[in-house]
Amino acid sequence: MARRKGREISGWLVIDKPAGLTSTAVVNKVRWALQAKKAGHAGTLDPAATGILAVALGEATKTVPYITDALKCYRFTVRLGAATNTDDAEGEVIETSALRPDRAAVEAALGAFRGDIMQVPPQFSAVKIDGERAYVRARDGEEMELAARPLFVDSLDLIDMPDADTLVLEMVCGKGGYVRAIARDLGRALGCLGHVVSLRRTWSGPFDLEDAVSLETVEAEAQSPALDARLLPVETALADLPELRATDQGAARLSHGNPGQVLGSIEFGEEAWASYQGRPVAVGRYMGGELHPDRVFNLG
Repeated sequence: MARRKGREISGWLVIDKPAGLTSTAVVNKVRWALQAKKAGHAGTLDPAATGILAVALGEATKTVPYITDALKCYRFTVRLGAATNTDDAEGEVIETSALRPDRAAVEAALGAFRGDIMQVPPQFSAVKIDGERAYVRARDGEEMELAARPLFVDSLDLIDMPDADTLVLEMVCGKGGYVRAIARDLGRALGCLGHVVSLRRTWSGPFDLEDAVSLETVEAEAQSPALDARLLPVETALADLPELRATDQGAARLSHGNPGQVLGSIEFGEEAWASYQGRPVAVGRYMGGELHPDRVFNLG
């Protein structure tokens, strides 16, 4: 098997994704612009959605789970009065309603969508059914019984109701959430139906729009030191974990995947990351003076 060519470059590049592109297409553009050997993203955005898409390069790909698991914030607009087969404006209208709720009814309904809830993914989603993506079957006209999945919703607030047909909402939630499903289920709970007409992710874990660059900037600065300088450190993704300092001997052991001595004191068994000379060495569990690594970084 041929080895993938490219630079051994590590870090995070946060993109303000435009509408119309898949998350994979954005990652491929970033990989090309940085001539990176390895790249991935932390949390898919639908093609029609915009906002924060954090692209991990090189050793940063080892920290992707910490962003995937982190809370994320979405600002989205719901159109009332119609359900679509995709739960957004890209799909076909399958049902309509003349009923419209007032603001008080909307506020009252939102409470059922906060906290730990169960959510059925949209028919047009990347959920796998017998090894095949649900959206592939949905495109063929198949209607599936998708299992409900747990989702933690930290907050869901009505930001604006500019007219009787439109809601502007903001949601902070954990991993695995479908904003389209929230719009669908809220519309049904209100008795008026609904679907998403616009969606923007405004922050994801430690990354927000202040960190983001446009794809136009990526293209303009492609394969230049200016774009390299925009990379955020690998450890940015570890902001929610405590940092411990590895000793000389500890760093050497950790770099080979062995338990290593660290300085600092946190709760026994707590997850943490170890640094050495200002760079991350490993992530693992603190076991009384030592870090037992789960992931090891090779940053030279």
